[in-house]
Amino acid sequence: MSDDVTKPSLPLPSGYVDLPKVEFMEPGPERDRLIEMILEGTKTATAALLIDYTECDEPLPHIGNRSILVDSDEHGVAVLITTDVSVVRLADITDSHALAEGEGDTSAVQWRHTHEAYWNSAEYRSCFADPTFPINDDTLVVLERFKVTERLRKNAGKEA
Repeated sequence: MSDDVTKPSLPLPSGYVDLPKVEFMEPGPERDRLIEMILEGTKTATAALLIDYTECDEPLPHIGNRSILVDSDEHGVAVLITTDVSVVRLADITDSHALAEGEGDTSAVQWRHTHEAYWNSAEYRSCFADPTFPINDDTLVVLERFKVTERLRKNAGKEA
């Protein structure tokens, strides 16, 4: 998924305490918007540069992984399960993936433009040992698809 996959520090039902948390973007309006899209079923995919995993020494996601989706207040709102994972060249991102991310990009070209703007931002690059790494057609991207298997709060998003 993205960003942080540490254990949540928030109270959870006993069956969920060992699940890693997943955060989309930094806390705030953008995270809240993405959470609503996930809970509505509009956003069913995400992407991260492979360097995010290698530099942080984090394992790649695997089909069947479960995690706790947390909101801007660090409250668990849903359980997600990974349904598909692939590592592809940036040039090989498909329109289908762009649409599955649900963030308004209607083509792979548009998706790439949006994501490269973020990946080339000073804020994003400041987290890396070598912030000058290139992004080009051969840059490897981890694509992950997921679905909500359970909501943890009755008021989390719109009721299904």
